Amino acid sequence: MSNGRYETTFAQLIERLHKTTVYLKSLTPEQIDGSEEKLITLPVGKDTMTFEGLPYLLYFILPNVYFHVTTAYDILRHSGVELGKADYLGKP
Repeated sequence: MSNGRYETTFAQLIERLHKTTVYLKSLTPEQIDGSEEKLITLPVGKDTMTFEGLPYLLYFILPNVYFHVTTAYDILRHSGVELGKADYLGKP
């Protein structure tokens, strides 16, 4: 059972990934076109970080995505799941 904020089972995680994929596929180019210079404000504790769209993507979002994907991969490998580079990179 989910604790309301995080998934606690693989079934819940798979369902969340499915919902996220469906949501991402619903977005259109028009919804993000021109957002390279849009100001993005991100609350961080008591502070607020402000980015322009393109630097936010390149220097905040992408490094975080790579970090979390790599960390999940490492945890799975450490736990005995047989994964290799091809599993990490995906199918061409």
